[in-house]
Amino acid sequence: MKKALFALFAMVFFTSMIFAGGASESSAAVVTNADKPLVFYNRQPSDPVTGEIDMDAMNHNSATYYVGFDAAGGGAVQGQMIVDYLTQNAVDRNGDGVLGYVLAIGDVGHNDSKARTEGIRKALGTWNGTTDPGIVKDGELTVNGKSYKVVELDSRAMTGTDGSTWNANAATDAMLNWATRLGNQIDFVVSNNDGMAMGMLQASNYPAGVPIFGYDANADALEAIVAGTLTGTVTQNADAQAEATLRVLRNLMDGLSGDDAITVGITKADQYGNKISADFMYVPETKALLAMNAPVTSANAADLATGARDAGIKQLPSEVPSKRVILTVYNASDNFLSTQYVPALQYYAPLMNIVLNVVQGDGQNESNSLDRFENLGNYDGYAINLVRTNSAQDYINKIENS
Repeated sequence: MKKALFALFAMVFFTSMIFAGGASESSAAVVTNADKPLVFYNRQPSDPVTGEIDMDAMNHNSATYYVGFDAAGGGAVQGQMIVDYLTQNAVDRNGDGVLGYVLAIGDVGHNDSKARTEGIRKALGTWNGTTDPGIVKDGELTVNGKSYKVVELDSRAMTGTDGSTWNANAATDAMLNWATRLGNQIDFVVSNNDGMAMGMLQASNYPAGVPIFGYDANADALEAIVAGTLTGTVTQNADAQAEATLRVLRNLMDGLSGDDAITVGITKADQYGNKISADFMYVPETKALLAMNAPVTSANAADLATGARDAGIKQLPSEVPSKRVILTVYNASDNFLSTQYVPALQYYAPLMNIVLNVVQGDGQNESNSLDRFENLGNYDGYAINLVRTNSAQDYINKIENS
């Protein structure tokens, strides 16, 4: 009888332990979609008019961050590169003592575009307190001991007929108009990105030899600098940004938090010795991890054009669990994203044992990306490249309600 009671007790105890253990493991394994890591990248959640960062979106949960580049610093780098060129080269085409330029603005509501326009205008002295097209003042620059007035002859946002921004075809049309209307008043040309700069170079009446400056260090732009048709650009370190987007997600999906989430494998080596080679800065107020920028001219364009990947990132061991991430791209036709960012993501994701599902939008309709941002329970983390910078809550709502 005692043996039977003992056996019964043991069976009940063992069964209860299994049940308790199973429940504990199950509850520990369940992570709601709302609690999963979320990284916004390339287009920071913000008000398109004021540029104010959407901190409600950035505080969606403790595992929400932004990965991009130092936009304000990048604008200053571009502006200084242009000034350095002008102070070393005579570009006053009609000898009127005025250095005139035209400016292709990418998107009046985009923080990066605003920062580049501001950096250019401040460096040239034409800043008048706003990044809006046409609202400028005259600047002044000394070249070889001679003082020149600097004038922004015209500027406009390059919006395509389909509503897409940063549009290269719109830039071609604008340059056709500018070259016809302004003639040899144009001493140099500036663009918020390489895609629009290359578009302007396609204008049939682009004035031969007029310096033109872009931003992004796209492959075709680097080739154009080597060939002597594009004067300069700025690298925002696409590889580093792509690496950091994935690395922050990897850290968060592995349970790291606080400083570790934005430093391990980025500014300090992980346990396997991996560390991104490029420099970063972290802005805690906006939860933004930013890669640094550098000017690109004929002196270093050929070196960057080789397309070498970061030797600081190697394959994680096979025992590191694979994680699944869904990632949106605001515009499949965006030159910077399609030729630099996405290939970098596809290169580094397998090294970090991340299975990546890339959803590419059309650049104008948020629904084109949002409608395919689905089956969210199948993923361990999310990376979002907004079409419109004020649409972050649409994605968060879908995450929280799925």
